[in-house]
Amino acid sequence: MSTTSGSAKWQGGIKDGKGAISTKSGALNDYPYGFLSRFEGKAGSNPEELIGAAHAACFTMALSLILGEAKLTAEHMETKADVTLEKQGDGFAVTSIHLTLNAKIPGAEDTKFQELAGKAKEGCPISKLLNTKITLDAKLQ
Repeated sequence: MSTTSGSAKWQGGIKDGKGAISTKSGALNDYPYGFLSRFEGKAGSNPEELIGAAHAACFTMALSLILGEAKLTAEHMETKADVTLEKQGDGFAVTSIHLTLNAKIPGAEDTKFQELAGKAKEGCPISKLLNTKITLDAKLQ
């Protein structure tokens, strides 16, 4: 169907090095990332936050499709994906992603909304890509 790309540059060692992330679309263009932004909360991006943004976007789009199939249209949806990175053995692993969705969907009943949100969580392409525990807290306004 479609192929797109992202790229990264790196100079130096792991702790003193500096990287830059770019996307084909130009949404990110040599945006800085590195050890300090990944592990010490300093300015810049990191792979986990990018995965979180991608997962939140994919899940929300999937839910929009699923809602449409159920004859519902969201007035507003906002999803946050908390990506947990933990030390495991000699390395690190993403051990979980927690999706938090707040949505306003006229005419939706909570039971059906929960069912559809769960379907989107399981079925979105990024969820299928990730080999980690994915949880969801969906709230209907």
